[in-house]
Amino acid sequence: MKEPLSRNNPLLSLWKLSFFTQKKKIKYLLIPRKARFMYLLTWGKNGIFCRNEVSKDHFFWAVAGVDGDLDLVHMEIQDPSGGYRYITCQIQNCSDKTMTVPFAGSTDRDSLTVQDDYIFLQTTSANRTKYYVSYRRNGFVQMKLPKYALPKDLQIISTDENQVFVAVQEWYQTDTYNLYQSDPQGVYYSILLENVRSTKQPEENVLIDILEVRGVKGVFLANQKIDGKVTTLITYNKGRDWDFLNPPDIDMNGKPTNCKPPDCHLHLHLRWADNPYVSGTVHTKDTAPGLIMGAGNLGSQLVEYKEEMYITSDCGNTWRQVFEEEHHILYLDHGGVIVAIKDTSIPLKILKFSIDEGQTWSTHNFTSTSVFVDGLLSEPGDETLVMTVFGHISYRSDWELVKVDFRPSFPRECTDEDYESWELTNLQGDRCIMGQQRSFRKRKISSWCIKGKSFTSALTSKVCECVNTDYLCDYGFERSAPLKLESSKCFADFWFNPEAPPEDCVLGQAYTSSTGYRKVVSNVCEGGVDLQQNLAHHMCPLIAPKGLQISIREESLAVRPGEDITFIVQQEQGDVLSTKYQVDLGDGFKAIYVNLTMTGEPIRHRYENPGIYRVSVKAENVAGHDEAVVFVQVNSPLQALNLEVVPVIGRNQEVNLTAIILPKNPNLTVFYWWIGSNLQPLLTLESFLVTKFAETGDVRVTVQVSCGSSMLQDSKVVHVFDHFHVLPLKFTKDLDMYNPNIPEWREDIGRVVTRLLAKETSIPEETLMTVVKPGLPTAADLHVLLPANQPKKKRSITSDKRIAAIKQALNAHNISFFLRGGYWVLVTLADSDSDSQRIGGGSGYWAIVVLFVVCLVAVGAFILYKFKRKLPGRNVYAQMHNEKEQEMTSPVNHSEDTQNIIQGEEFIDDDLDSQTLGNARGNHSGVVLSINSREMHSYLVS
Repeated sequence: MKEPLSRNNPLLSLWKLSFFTQKKKIKYLLIPRKARFMYLLTWGKNGIFCRNEVSKDHFFWAVAGVDGDLDLVHMEIQDPSGGYRYITCQIQNCSDKTMTVPFAGSTDRDSLTVQDDYIFLQTTSANRTKYYVSYRRNGFVQMKLPKYALPKDLQIISTDENQVFVAVQEWYQTDTYNLYQSDPQGVYYSILLENVRSTKQPEENVLIDILEVRGVKGVFLANQKIDGKVTTLITYNKGRDWDFLNPPDIDMNGKPTNCKPPDCHLHLHLRWADNPYVSGTVHTKDTAPGLIMGAGNLGSQLVEYKEEMYITSDCGNTWRQVFEEEHHILYLDHGGVIVAIKDTSIPLKILKFSIDEGQTWSTHNFTSTSVFVDGLLSEPGDETLVMTVFGHISYRSDWELVKVDFRPSFPRECTDEDYESWELTNLQGDRCIMGQQRSFRKRKISSWCIKGKSFTSALTSKVCECVNTDYLCDYGFERSAPLKLESSKCFADFWFNPEAPPEDCVLGQAYTSSTGYRKVVSNVCEGGVDLQQNLAHHMCPLIAPKGLQISIREESLAVRPGEDITFIVQQEQGDVLSTKYQVDLGDGFKAIYVNLTMTGEPIRHRYENPGIYRVSVKAENVAGHDEAVVFVQVNSPLQALNLEVVPVIGRNQEVNLTAIILPKNPNLTVFYWWIGSNLQPLLTLESFLVTKFAETGDVRVTVQVSCGSSMLQDSKVVHVFDHFHVLPLKFTKDLDMYNPNIPEWREDIGRVVTRLLAKETSIPEETLMTVVKPGLPTAADLHVLLPANQPKKKRSITSDKRIAAIKQALNAHNISFFLRGGYWVLVTLADSDSDSQRIGGGSGYWAIVVLFVVCLVAVGAFILYKFKRKLPGRNVYAQMHNEKEQEMTSPVNHSEDTQNIIQGEEFIDDDLDSQTLGNARGNHSGVVLSINSREMHSYLVS
């Protein structure tokens, strides 16, 4: 049984099946899950075994004649790391200890397919997918498609007759696939037909518009889509040649169709039915060779909404129209009776049947009450004439089963006189197809009899001499005109060198270079034309190693110390028997291997210490050498991360953001910094970042640290102000003994000091922030923030009072807290004689103010100079005016505590209102000149 066990069946929600061996009966329960997996429970002689995480629809029985053990099952499972693997085991003892892994390494999800002699799977790495095949359970070999096909998807179409048909969606295709045919081993592929239409289905399923006609080997139907136009093609020699379908001359009513090639042909829908109990749009059967019935239309292309029914009894040479609408088809008695029921959503009670291959049709009332037809079933056996129609009367009713027996319509069994023969030909009239002439027999139109169980359709076959059409282009070659016959030749693709030795060529052995042709698999022609007779034989030369690769089986270049690593060395070309491989694992381990790539033996190693190791493999023989290098990062996983940043900073002032990580992995860690809401991070290899904040407010800083496969994150909020005060603090030395130097401890100490100061000075706690610095001796900075809700003129006075109050509390030794061990920790100023530091971000404003004051002084000097020259009484006038407006020229005095504070923008604005010309700190000397606007106007007028 080559089909997967978990079939989509609307009638079943679980399966309980039995599997018989020669000595015992083994039961298993297969329970489908809603997700991608299912559970498999088996009862064997050793108890119950459970395999969960078995990929849905990827569980296969052993194939008789291929698998040595019929108890063997093939499964795709998900391993604990999240990857997928192909395993085999005996169904009665499927445990981790008994299973085998035929393919080394992980596979892609849902890629395992076991079909006849072949096993297929795929792997994806570095955005490239590789497809592998195993022929008759031998080792897996990479499938050889054209070099630049670069497949996005690959679908298995057929594995009959020792050959593989695959549909490949190449890099430039979106809704079409290219059809390829393989050699008997399923390794080398040649193109047959390009741009076969495909359709996406739910759950990512893909339907390819290609159909193998059952009953006659080598015949296929395909829908080709070029420039949005879909046309139907047929081949009689496994895709070597394709042609359009001949249209009928008259329709079902006997009227001319007016459909003439090459502008008009017959086109068929090649869809599979969603319901497994009805036929698709095209119906064929193994025991009814040459009989094809399908839905389609006449014209220059296939039309989606046209589903007229057509039939052929000579394998596609001549067609007839039988219905105007699509019907479900069922063949009985080897095609002796054709049953048709209209495909419709309305209830029916009439079916149609034909006993003369669709020449005439009769109707039959299979029920007195119309039913919604859900499906058609026939009794077992191709010779049966009994069928069942099942459906329901209404959507709420149960199923209705109606049996229809056609046996009474036939009075007797057929004899030899009731049959006639017909010969298989292609559309060109050639009788030699696939190297032989084949004739079949069918019942005469005038005979009303039952073919019965003993009927055989094949009559005679005769081997033909070989002609050009019996040969296909070999791997690496393509035809110049795919739809032409005799005129087309095979040419080598630009990337393929026919004279080059194969990759597995061994020194001393012989190989043959391809002529560009190979006989179609299953073609039995003899003699005649032999396009392979001029094969050139060569001795395998000593080839230098080429395409050397070294990789890690676990596919991760970042590992932990002490972790086991498996290195895999592969070589695309070159002799392997005479090649030596020098391996250097970068930590002092060096070795020389022979036949390393041929045996496939992995190199296992373990790095004990963190670091970066350069792993190199050098392959060398007499013809040349090649080298492959990979860098392995060995590092311990990150355990802790803490972002160290001063929580309060001035605008446009540099701030150092520091990430503290454990353990420290030098040269192996990458730091990602996010500032504010910016989605683009800054990347550094150092654990710090120096930056500035241009705007005031709260800014969130986030750092992510990546080291190997581990990543940590920490985030802090930085408060950015224009102005604030910083008072350095110190603690009694007893605190150093209990300082663990961790962020949480420093934050707790800072909160305690802030709370005590706020309570002692009655200053709002939200305007104080104590930041304890890392390291020893323990020290801290007290940030005194300016109240944001006060006018500018009052801020300096308020700030002065708060600084004085804080200093008084600290100098009076009023701030202390209790420490374990019975110690009291006293908090004082780091330097009681020094003033607080004023931090501001308005240095640009200071420059503007100084420039403005300089300009005022220059203007005043110029005016004073003019007065000295033109006004005789200028000194008296100046003195009188000075006494008149003395309140405007009085010097501004500051308190002793605030003389050392750097002035900010708001204080400068207040000082400018006092109209002082002189020193910006308010210390004036000499005569101060003041002139009002009215006197100035009088002077200018005079």
